[in-house]
Amino acid sequence: MTRLFIDVHILQTVPPSNINRDDTGSPKSAVYGGVPRARVSSQAWKRATRQMFKELLDPATLGVRTKRVVELVAARISTLDPSQPDPESLAAAALKAAKIELEKPKRAKKGEQNPDDEPEQSKYLLFLSASQIDRLAQLAIASADGDTPIDKAAASAAAQGDNSIDVALFGRMVADANDLKVEAAAQVAHAISVHQVSSEFDYFTAVDDRAPDHNAGAGMLGYVEFNSSTLYRYATVSVKALRDNLGDDTATVRAIENFLIAFVKSMPTGKQNTFANRTLPEVVLISVRTDQPVNLVGAFEEPVNAVGSARATIATKALVARLQSVEQNYGDGSTENFLVALGDGAGELSALGTPAPFTDIVTSVGQKVTAALGSRS
Repeated sequence: MTRLFIDVHILQTVPPSNINRDDTGSPKSAVYGGVPRARVSSQAWKRATRQMFKELLDPATLGVRTKRVVELVAARISTLDPSQPDPESLAAAALKAAKIELEKPKRAKKGEQNPDDEPEQSKYLLFLSASQIDRLAQLAIASADGDTPIDKAAASAAAQGDNSIDVALFGRMVADANDLKVEAAAQVAHAISVHQVSSEFDYFTAVDDRAPDHNAGAGMLGYVEFNSSTLYRYATVSVKALRDNLGDDTATVRAIENFLIAFVKSMPTGKQNTFANRTLPEVVLISVRTDQPVNLVGAFEEPVNAVGSARATIATKALVARLQSVEQNYGDGSTENFLVALGDGAGELSALGTPAPFTDIVTSVGQKVTAALGSRS
């Protein structure tokens, strides 16, 4: 199959918000081009994307990322065979046979002890597909019914393959068992603002509804830090890596289509109730490439200064110029672009093609991937 990469470039304006906080509660930031920028971490947007998968796909077919894998497999054992007297021990045995290290949960607070009967947990967050959980549970039940130890090779095989879409896209790292590792087919960049950003502070008070009339004071007061920005967001998917992880052409196309929908439309939920900041992108540029992924963030190394025009419109012009420069100097002429634009962005994008509704773009990209998969040798 010809190498194929799906690059997703997004310009999205977000009003006053704090969608991704650091350890002090401040909006995350980064210095780029010598000036401070608003930043949303890649992990925050990957999680938002995975959460939207639950709206687009049957949650039972998706993966779960947790340390509580013993409870997870034990619950499946109980569902498959309610007669098993000790599903947690069976689950722990199956996971250990698969070379997944378990430990007793750490104390939640200093001086606090966990109950002796609390199930073991994995030492790290483990990403397992529903089908992998099911196979481990079945293996554990067969072992109990036959009164035989769980075969380590069979347990390792049960925890591999038949990856769910989210595991195939975002990968799985298992330090103690390299054979359980799944290389991520998708990469997501930290989103940064295309312009310089300074945080602001909202001082707030809350009134106690039951306070007596003579008490004019606030029941609570404080402040929240926020900013507003036009973000450049970028992600890329390797079609070959995704096909290798999923093992099926139809599942690969379906995964890419749902990834595009979820990545474009999702948003991290930090302080969402406070700011009601959810927006949709002004510009979505999807490039189907055969050479390599190309992040176009260099378009914004010089901060965008909006004078007399919307910042997103000026940023769109810079994005188009950057892509054209990349193609003129490095491209092989095979890159195909698919475009979505709101407002004046449509005019700026016309140099690359004709914008279309997002649903049509998703379908077109899916057809492109289907054709590429069908032509593989």
